Amino acid sequence: FRTGYFNEERRARLFQKGDLKYIVLDQLKDKPAHGYEIIRGLEERFQGLYSPSAGSVYPILQLLQDMSYVTSIEKDGKKTYTITDEGRHFLTEQEETTDRIKKRTRGWMGGGGHEHIRDIREAMGDLHALRHLVGAAAVHKNPEKLSRIKDILTKARLAIETVVNEG
Repeated sequence: FRTGYFNEERRARLFQKGDLKYIVLDQLKDKPAHGYEIIRGLEERFQGLYSPSAGSVYPILQLLQDMSYVTSIEKDGKKTYTITDEGRHFLTEQEETTDRIKKRTRGWMGGGGHEHIRDIREAMGDLHALRHLVGAAAVHKNPEKLSRIKDILTKARLAIETVVNEG
């Protein structure tokens, strides 16, 4: 989305540079986890409004390991990460920073009302999956159909933005 509520500027404000390491470390303080569990845990924590990619989580885990804030044990091809005493001490020292990040992310999420977010994400996933159907049906060879599909998607985006931005 290029305009309104969903612009890149708004999305970029969820985390500032370096913030995600605090969130990952904070999550690991509760229990050890492998990368996929961390990704899913963050997705749940943000009620589906944010889902980090493996490309953002694994480098952070490596950084935290390099800093001796986490250790990892590999079993069955999966690394399980555990916070160290040094990592716990760092989190305690950085409590003000962590609290500031949590407060900002709560504000970004709008403070609640996300009971239907999973349904919305599922519907968006279904819509995204249609791109394969469009290609498989050779619609790409029919410029008129492509134009109609683009118009439908544009109208849907504008309608969603209107609902989101209503006072």
